Amino acid sequence: MRRLSVLRRPTFVIGLVVTLLLVAVALLSLVWTPMSPTKMQIVHKLKPPLAQGLLGTDQFGRDVASMLMVGAWNSLSTSALAVALGATLGTALGVSVAATRGFIETLVMRGCDIVFAVPPILSAMLLGAFIGSGRFTAIIAIAVFMVPVFARLTLGAARQIWARDYVTAAIGMGRNRTKITLTHILPNISNQIIVQVTIQLGLAILTEAGLSFLGLGMPPPTPTWGRMLADAQTYLGQAPWLALLPGLAIALAVLGLNMLGDGLRDLLDPRDQS
Repeated sequence: MRRLSVLRRPTFVIGLVVTLLLVAVALLSLVWTPMSPTKMQIVHKLKPPLAQGLLGTDQFGRDVASMLMVGAWNSLSTSALAVALGATLGTALGVSVAATRGFIETLVMRGCDIVFAVPPILSAMLLGAFIGSGRFTAIIAIAVFMVPVFARLTLGAARQIWARDYVTAAIGMGRNRTKITLTHILPNISNQIIVQVTIQLGLAILTEAGLSFLGLGMPPPTPTWGRMLADAQTYLGQAPWLALLPGLAIALAVLGLNMLGDGLRDLLDPRDQS
């Protein structure tokens, strides 16, 4: 019955397939690419797809297919690390505040409002001014923006669980709030956290591409989808595939993760187990 329930949700299935393909390509790039993504062959520059390699070459004669594959790993790994860091800190903050409440809750919420007011791209620019651009800067900038997202989510969800009768009974039995949080609160809000992680991964990939486009991501010659888009601006009329291919890769990655998140939300909804 559970398997049939999954198959009846095309949004989840399509999102899962697209995401798994993205992960497979990213992992494959660690052990194999058609060519070295940084190898320049000026004599073969700006060759269209199939004329030189599967997807053509860029202005330096580098293989576009290889660059897209390595770019998938760079984008996915950077985004995953950023979301993991933001989700961990945000979840810990949210459940801790839900357990204590009072003035701390108000203070944390106002802090979240302040962070939301500063976009991650602006945060990366500020960090880049102090520590320089690079992968670490992108991860920290995205993670900082993710913390209040997960803090608010877990705080709201945890407050509902704290109001349940079985939690009240546990408090009456003398159990400390830390143990209640670990045994009752976190297990009951884990589904919401998983769904939010999936959705935020798509946003993180989009943000990472924007940072790379502005030169605030991983330094050259490391291939990233955002830098490929930035480099392709000069050659839009002469070689439109240089912009089309990384743009399509970003769009498919974000779409797949968003569809997967929406499908997981429906699949994990306890009110709909048909």
